[in-house]
Amino acid sequence: MKPIRTALAAVFAVIFTVMGASAEPVYTKGVVKNVKPEDGKVTIIHEELVELEMPAMTMVFRVADDAMFDRLEPGKEIEFTVERLNGKLTVTDLK
Repeated sequence: MKPIRTALAAVFAVIFTVMGASAEPVYTKGVVKNVKPEDGKVTIIHEELVELEMPAMTMVFRVADDAMFDRLEPGKEIEFTVERLNGKLTVTDLK
């Protein structure tokens, strides 16, 4: 019985390692429409957010790091990642 548990543990360890290693962030293309650093928000006209099953639209996002505002200006084309943090859709990375 012990060899079976050991083998299963090894299999699960490999599966979780592979799954974690292949979890690449999904970037979405968009165009910045409006920037409000004082509110911590940016409005983006974006393509489909595949990972959130959300169609293309214009929407307001929170920004995870205020330093990102240095790279955001109306009319600029961007690629970004978004996550739901504390229930709010938040830009977490920019390319």
